[in-house]
Amino acid sequence: MKTRDSKSGPAPAAGGRRKFLNRLWLVLGGLLAAECAWLGGRIFRQRGQATGKRRKLIAAGRVGTFEVASVTAIGPGGFFLARLRDGAFLAMSRTCPHLGCSVTWEEKQNRFVCPCHGSVFNRRGEVESGPAPRPLDTYPLRLEDGVVKVEISSSRRREEFVPGQAVRPPGPAERQR
Repeated sequence: MKTRDSKSGPAPAAGGRRKFLNRLWLVLGGLLAAECAWLGGRIFRQRGQATGKRRKLIAAGRVGTFEVASVTAIGPGGFFLARLRDGAFLAMSRTCPHLGCSVTWEEKQNRFVCPCHGSVFNRRGEVESGPAPRPLDTYPLRLEDGVVKVEISSSRRREEFVPGQAVRPPGPAERQR
């Protein structure tokens, strides 16, 4: 019977297996690193598109279709379009500034309500009762050829309502020019 000398090292089969396992781990590690890099690239690319340079403009409707002192939920853009008592338009986010829940418009009570924590906002998006720390965010809007257009690419954070945030349709004298 032959005995193995302890100085001669591991058996050839064990050395081949160790090399194979080391190479397998290297290949798997490389694949994992490549997949993480690919996934990270996709996430940053999507974030760049969402916050990026492209502006998204929604045509909400013709000026005459919105009654004075009304609030309309605009589905495609996910915002509310308020026509104030003076006829001006204000586009507001549906997202509550407290914790990001979606607010709803209660027509009978003439107010926005956050179903999560009970914040209440008036027609102009101002806080009537908290815990919301500030008014609803607004979106820039403009009136072109009698159509209300809202840019929903980015909202504007505000601390209070200022009449300049609302856009008024031109009066009869301005339309004749």
